[in-house]
Amino acid sequence: MTYLPEQKYLDTYADILINFGLNGGKGIKKGEVVFLEVPECAKPLLFSLLKSVLTAGAHPIIQYLPDGLDPHFLSYATEEQLSFFPAKFLKGKIKEADHFVKIIADTDLHELEGIDPQKIMQKNIAMKPFLDWRNRKEINGKLSWTLGLYPTQAMAKEAGMTLKSAWEQIIRACYLDHQHPLDRWRQIESDSQTILKKLNHLPINSLRIQAKNTDLIIGLDKHRKWLSGGGCNIPSFEVFISPDCHRTSGHISFSLPLYRYGNQITDIYLEFKDGHVVSSSATKGESVLKKMIATKNADMVGEFSLTDIRFSKINRFMAETLYDENFGGKYGNTHLALGMSFHESYTGNPKKVTGDQWKIMGFNDSVIHTDIISISDRVVTATLDNGQQIIIYKKGRFTL
Repeated sequence: MTYLPEQKYLDTYADILINFGLNGGKGIKKGEVVFLEVPECAKPLLFSLLKSVLTAGAHPIIQYLPDGLDPHFLSYATEEQLSFFPAKFLKGKIKEADHFVKIIADTDLHELEGIDPQKIMQKNIAMKPFLDWRNRKEINGKLSWTLGLYPTQAMAKEAGMTLKSAWEQIIRACYLDHQHPLDRWRQIESDSQTILKKLNHLPINSLRIQAKNTDLIIGLDKHRKWLSGGGCNIPSFEVFISPDCHRTSGHISFSLPLYRYGNQITDIYLEFKDGHVVSSSATKGESVLKKMIATKNADMVGEFSLTDIRFSKINRFMAETLYDENFGGKYGNTHLALGMSFHESYTGNPKKVTGDQWKIMGFNDSVIHTDIISISDRVVTATLDNGQQIIIYKKGRFTL
């Protein structure tokens, strides 16, 4: 018999996703349209999400996703079918939506093993216009989104956990057992903003990340600002920035496995020169890693992130990026994203920036955005414009 948490936790979880995760922490408004993208195996949470949306007076549109659909499609799709882009349908979806909620739930984390990664990349490339439309609407302040995790037996097993212990991590991480969960999330966001103000006050020219088998320099353009989750992703304890993708050099190793395209990639090691990955390796899934990096601009950095252990209660590997990139534990985590940058990290008005200007400022553009995570002890040192060096992160905490 499978495990399911008490209904009160599912309802609280849905309430946080809808009424904190969306609209920058403010929640949805009456009359807005909310797309609920929920896999078949996460059906119990769908009912709670539906109730939260309806109670708020908004309009739900449900995209109910059958389990096992992706490998079936990719196995039979021709090159023409992989490249097909239903422009009218997807443009209408973006036009209609005020918010997107996506629930991550997998019944088989290895279902795409054996599928040519190039077919997956081809499908992602075909969907690039949809991502561009969505990002543009979000930048204009007319769209918000959030992600949540619904653990399954397969996901728990992959992480070496029972399903009950996986749900206990969800309950702890999302403060579902807190007396006033929404208030707690608003306080975390307020505390994150305090850190952001201190970081954004510093004229940082570059960051140096030092850890075991890691010595990496990341350049920051003067037109950058640090960001926090703000509801996008539940949970999200990250403080992150999109660096100048042209100014990454050195090497970095990652201690947590990456699950991507139905494959596990372990012991990832990357070397950078002049912003580009010049060498990459992994003890498992290396061919998938290299094919991903070979995708246009996926060999450059789009995000650098740190998590403070004072916020995150996540202390177990979950085999899912949404949680692993928010790992607290003893030393917090560092994660680096290869691929697409966040235009929200620009200090000016992104509406006035052209494609060429983004490139000049070092904002990377790619169909890929892959977070790779390390939870090893590290020191992050900022070099300011005047040459002064300040340690901003040590022993899993910001030191400002």
